[in-house]
Amino acid sequence: MSDDEQQEQTIAEDLVVTKYKMGGDIANQALRVVIEAAKPGVSVLSLCEKGDAHIMAETGKIFKREKDMKKGIAFPTCVSVNNCVCHFSPLKSDPDYTLKDGDLVKIDLGVHVDGFISNVAHSFVIGASKDAPVTGRKADVIKAAHLCAEAALRLVKPGNQNSQVTEAWNKIAQSFKCTPIEGMLSHQLKQHVIDGEKTIIQNPTDQQRKDHEKAEFEVHEVYAVDVLISSGEGKARDGGQRTTIYKRDPSKQYGLKMKTSRMFFSEVERRFDAMPFTLRAFEDEGKARLGVVECAKHELLQPFNVLNEKDGEFVAQFKFTVLLMANGPLRITSGPLEPELYKSEHEVQDPELKSLIQSSASRKAQKKKKKKASKTAENATGQQAENEVAE
Repeated sequence: MSDDEQQEQTIAEDLVVTKYKMGGDIANQALRVVIEAAKPGVSVLSLCEKGDAHIMAETGKIFKREKDMKKGIAFPTCVSVNNCVCHFSPLKSDPDYTLKDGDLVKIDLGVHVDGFISNVAHSFVIGASKDAPVTGRKADVIKAAHLCAEAALRLVKPGNQNSQVTEAWNKIAQSFKCTPIEGMLSHQLKQHVIDGEKTIIQNPTDQQRKDHEKAEFEVHEVYAVDVLISSGEGKARDGGQRTTIYKRDPSKQYGLKMKTSRMFFSEVERRFDAMPFTLRAFEDEGKARLGVVECAKHELLQPFNVLNEKDGEFVAQFKFTVLLMANGPLRITSGPLEPELYKSEHEVQDPELKSLIQSSASRKAQKKKKKKASKTAENATGQQAENEVAE
């Protein structure tokens, strides 16, 4: 390991915060581009291509002088509909899905700038409008997932435990007669690492609860907070669709036997390093489909399988990236939810959670106090105080 690698860069540095924010802005734009294009009759494949193309075009415009800097897609665009939980991002040679009115659509994507990752996911119903708001189970599950994300924004902060978030999510989902998808993880993010060691688990089984590492959130950490809520039992199963998204597992080594696999794997290493990628990104999709088999079999690549809840159920997802700054959590990605389009007859019952969600997540109030203090510090030292970084 070189010296630079050992010296981990965190959001204590202004430039790192800037890179996260630039990636976050591009992720938010790409999400909106895909949402606007998601109309009845549109194919999921075309939406996935549109999201990925936007990310590549926009990341290509920044840090142009830094020839060696890696930047681009940190998670390929996925469009998972209704009971499909996640990771649906078909190849040209796969069966596609055409959107229709009333579909509950989840869009999930990620961007990185110099390995600093900004992920986002959003849910909405096609054709929802003020005149025709969404009701019933689709509204329940979107409301529940959205409020879980809002609660997490207020709970993922230095000093709190990951288990507090898990418990809040269970209670919120229950009040909407919904269930968080069992065993799903939200990960800490680090440079070039999308699956950092600290995690928040959703709806753990008894065994998972025993095995899951307790963790405390700390200042200068970054998290991709991922909420997936189901109208059904919350069990995600492999639906048998082709896996199209993989990531390299840097801890595994194996001498590949097939030439196609070796060529494929060296392209993965060169272009994507340890970021998730889609087989769609290869010029010859057929060769990529062939080359991935041996790599996955020997665990050089980890699959992101397409998961499904039972037919007839609905799953909603909201994911945001949050920087735990010295002056409070800063959310850098989120989608454009219009709460008035979703009418549920349920609401959060727990009084503590209710007041938590209603409390302000804005950093303005905290900032004013800090500003005064940091100005004094600045006068004393001539240095800008660190807690003004994110303003």
